[in-house]
Amino acid sequence: MVYRVLADVLVLAHAGFVLFVVLGGLLVLRWPRWAWVHLPAAAWGVWIEWSAGICPLTPLENRLRAAGGEVGYAGSFVEQYVMPVLYPVGLTPAVQAWLAAILLAVNLALYGTAWWRWSKLNRSGPAARTP
Repeated sequence: MVYRVLADVLVLAHAGFVLFVVLGGLLVLRWPRWAWVHLPAAAWGVWIEWSAGICPLTPLENRLRAAGGEVGYAGSFVEQYVMPVLYPVGLTPAVQAWLAAILLAVNLALYGTAWWRWSKLNRSGPAARTP
């Protein structure tokens, strides 16, 4: 029972991490210091997708499920949980490459916007920053 709960908590944490990778750039728009946490996470997400790799959390979840007497799954977290909800069946390296490209494009747009806002504030001087 404990292993099953741990596996379920790990899936929730994994899903939260995926959401942070995809949407964390929105935090950077409001709070630029989030970039120090989000950039490495986004780089990891892009790398995992482009390399068609499997996140280390996926085998860990499978081991926890096996220890709890459950059957794990083959493939990646994305194949098991994300693809059935958001995408058609059949995760291929080509699909993963497109996911990585979309992830990269979204984050480049968000970081470009954040940089533009930051540079605009710095050009206007300290008087513009006071409420």
